[in-house]
Amino acid sequence: MNLNPLLNAIEHQVLSRSLTPIERFVFTQSWDGRTYNDIARVSGYDSVYVKQIGSQLWQDLSDGLSTKVTKKNLHIVFGSFDSDSTSSFSVVTTSLEVDRLVVPVEMPSGPLPADSPLYVERPPIETLVYEEIEKPGCAICIQAPHKTGKNSLLNQLFARVRPLDYHTVSIDFQEADTSILSSLDRLLRWFCANVSHQLSLPNRLSDYWDEDMGSKVSCKLYFEGYLLSQLDKPVVLAFNEVHHLFDRPDIARDFLSMLRVWHEQARFVELWQTLRLVLLYGTEQSVRLKIERSPLPIGLSVRLPPFDRAQVRELARRYGLPWAEGDAEAPELDRITTTIGGHPYLANLTLYHLSQDNISLETLLQTAPTQTGIYRNYLRDRLATLHDDPMLMVALQKVVTADNGVELEALTAYKLESLGVIRLDGNRAFPTCQLDRLYFREQLANLDTNASVMSRF
Repeated sequence: MNLNPLLNAIEHQVLSRSLTPIERFVFTQSWDGRTYNDIARVSGYDSVYVKQIGSQLWQDLSDGLSTKVTKKNLHIVFGSFDSDSTSSFSVVTTSLEVDRLVVPVEMPSGPLPADSPLYVERPPIETLVYEEIEKPGCAICIQAPHKTGKNSLLNQLFARVRPLDYHTVSIDFQEADTSILSSLDRLLRWFCANVSHQLSLPNRLSDYWDEDMGSKVSCKLYFEGYLLSQLDKPVVLAFNEVHHLFDRPDIARDFLSMLRVWHEQARFVELWQTLRLVLLYGTEQSVRLKIERSPLPIGLSVRLPPFDRAQVRELARRYGLPWAEGDAEAPELDRITTTIGGHPYLANLTLYHLSQDNISLETLLQTAPTQTGIYRNYLRDRLATLHDDPMLMVALQKVVTADNGVELEALTAYKLESLGVIRLDGNRAFPTCQLDRLYFREQLANLDTNASVMSRF
């Protein structure tokens, strides 16, 4: 597109002044998707000065058009400019007011609040969970690798039941002191006290706790005889970071079997139907525990999938990236999804950096699998988990160095899939994405694959 007619129209119709040479240069380079650092290198100006020029220009344009103009939405505001039409700006401006994009200013970290514009649904997951939570006595188990959206989905679920006047309680096992996790009795008393507090009910543990009947029966009586009988609406009881119990297998087994009994009680006892259970845990723990199946076979089991191409594109649109608009093929989108495989946290991290203009897509992708790339901390965490199991490292090395996938022993494949470093297509294992292939191929290149270990595969 020849930008001269557009720039002339901006001068006469919007700013009522001439653009300076540096303003024209910043506008045209920004239109082509260059970062401020790129513009500074080409122009010879300091990057801070270039950013100041750009910021002031976008503010002047915003004032002239009475709508927000940023470096990221130039194509949205001016993309349909017609040099023969004097009403072009007002038409585009009206469209933008209806569908304004929100660009976050904070680095992606932690769960998204329920009202976040960055929450992208993954059908049919939300529909399944929303429908299930309204069923009397239901139980929902949400499992997925680290940083894939479990808690963000829980926030959406709590927001969903709020208009229904459901009570909501969230038990986070990260908050439990080490001493509390030392015995089942201490854990269940902490649990009951926590629920009482969140329901704004007095603590009456001394009235229901009986050593002779045991902790699990005492806990059941506390809920049955006190907590649930006080409520006039269902209560959604969510357990977050359940895998923190797995360090204590006996306690975890007793606690989870108790919840399973409660869930089964709801089939016969009306009072227990007011309790709706939601359990969240990271699948990575199956690697450390050396288990052969999910530790939570209760109720509806939901595993969160990665974003598909359309969902990544929608997220990019919400970050205000111009190439995410319209019907274009968006080669940038293909390069991003190939690199990260639709991982929700990595998608947000990628799009955040691109939206802030502090790195170009080319540089981001070139450094992606290195120790200086934006994914370095995430990759190191998964590598550290693998170091706890040398046999898994050997298996993954085979996967990332093969061109057409590898058949793995079933338990090994389950563990690597739970860790989030492979995907399964039939019986063949592939790296989840190009980022994993490149990073782990480099990190595992010097792995000591002695004959005794290799013979296990």
